[in-house]
Amino acid sequence: DRPYRASGGSDRGGRPDRSAPREDRPRGGDRDRGQRGERPTYIERERRPVEPPRPGLARKDNEPAIPEGVDTRALHRAVRAELRGLPQELAEIVASHLVVAGQLVDEDPQLAYAHAEAARRRAARLPIVREAAAETAYAAGIFDVALSEFRALRRMTGTHDYLPVMADCERALGRPHNALKLAKEADHLHLDPALQVEMIIVEAGARHDLGQDPEARRLLERAVNSVMAPGDALRLPYARLRYAYADALSRAGETEEARQWFASAARLDDEQETDAQQRVDELDGMLIEFDESEDEEDDLVAVVSVDDAAQADDDDQDDDDAEGGARQSGDDDQDDDDDQDDDGDQDDDDDQDDAGQNDDGADGGDAHGEENLTERHDA
Repeated sequence: DRPYRASGGSDRGGRPDRSAPREDRPRGGDRDRGQRGERPTYIERERRPVEPPRPGLARKDNEPAIPEGVDTRALHRAVRAELRGLPQELAEIVASHLVVAGQLVDEDPQLAYAHAEAARRRAARLPIVREAAAETAYAAGIFDVALSEFRALRRMTGTHDYLPVMADCERALGRPHNALKLAKEADHLHLDPALQVEMIIVEAGARHDLGQDPEARRLLERAVNSVMAPGDALRLPYARLRYAYADALSRAGETEEARQWFASAARLDDEQETDAQQRVDELDGMLIEFDESEDEEDDLVAVVSVDDAAQADDDDQDDDDAEGGARQSGDDDQDDDDDQDDDGDQDDDDDQDDAGQNDDGADGGDAHGEENLTERHDA
């Protein structure tokens, strides 16, 4: 009944007849190994070219090396969570560069930026990496790179918190008008109070760059008088604000009032982020210069000081000897005077004795004369 079956049962409608002898069929052991390729020996495997490392793992010649013993657990939990989107080995390299950059940003900002740039090259799509590159570039004084990175951060995150530092970068690049544009843009936004203070300081600085000192003072004066007792979270921002106002007053020649605001800033600056107290001391005429020389120079100063002390002792001894000699001379003079007085007294006594002898002689002469007169009278 099935059309594909033949009457003899041998024809399967074009299908191969499996009842044929198997000698004409290739066996598994007789297959040509050249079709599949033979397995390479151990020596052949060793001769294979070494595959280059995956992108992002190789270190460039101009990149700083990661120091040994870097603990990536020092990163904030949020930073580590953001790095989880990377492959594990790549994430470890990026995290190590970020840790070193954070450790060096105050001590060596140039090297810190080099580490942050190495991390940015491998993970430029992560905001935390771009923020590290921006902040280290700003600390190193590479303001064009910092401004570019802060702009990218603003686009990536959609936040306006970077406006004050962007305006300050514009100032540093010699573009105060652009800084004022960003300050005007910030006026229509609800920035954090600390960021508002920073923007006022930058705007006043831009006004000063343009020669508009009265307007700069007006901005700062209005800001410092708006909050007289800031909370703990705003102590440092308002210390910086009062410092900026005091500096403006000092430039205007109002020394007394500037001194008061410098002292007010110093009271709020618990961590001594500004040199407000030093400015107060300068205005009071109490400038103290610290010796920051090397240890060898300190030793030399100590030796010179000891020599000076010894020389001073010698001088004091000489003065004492001179004074003693003067006293001795005075005593000798007194002795001479006493001797002279004694000699004078002795002379007076001798004169008196001579005078007595003369008197006795005179008396004897008178008596002898009387005897002669008597003898002549008798005769």
